[in-house]
Amino acid sequence: MDELDRNIIALLRADARLSLAMLARRLKVARSTIQARLERLEVNGTIAGYTLKLGQGADPNRLRATVLLTIEPRTQAALLTRLKSISEVERVYTTSGRVDLLLQIACPNTQVLDQVLDQIGAMTGVHSSESLIHLSTKIDRAV
Repeated sequence: MDELDRNIIALLRADARLSLAMLARRLKVARSTIQARLERLEVNGTIAGYTLKLGQGADPNRLRATVLLTIEPRTQAALLTRLKSISEVERVYTTSGRVDLLLQIACPNTQVLDQVLDQIGAMTGVHSSESLIHLSTKIDRAV
C-alpha cells in the first residue's frame, strides 16, 4: 500500500459517499487510476466493504453497554456459539489482559439489558463479568 492508497482510504473514511470522479479530482489522478486502486484494495481485503454508519440520533433510545468476561479457556468456542444467538450482542472481541472477551451490547432498555446480562452470566464457562453502560460518546473515529 503506497501513499495514494492511504490517501484514498483517508478520504473514504471521512466520506464513503465520494464518487470516483471526486476522489480523482481531490487526489489529482485519473478516474481510471482511482477505480483500479479501489478494485485492488477490495480484492486484497484492505477494503472489506462500504457501509452506512448511523448517528446517535437514528436510535436515541438504544442503551449500549460493554461487558468484560473472564471465562474458562476451553469453553470459548461453545460460548461464542451461544453469544451469536443473542441478538443484542453486536460484537465480541478476544482480548489480552485480565479479561478474555469484550462484548458490545445494544438493548432497547435496562430491563432487556438486565435479562441479557443474566443470560450471559449463567452460561457454562463464564467465571465473572463486569458491565459498563455507555453514557455518551465524546469521540468516535470508528470506521
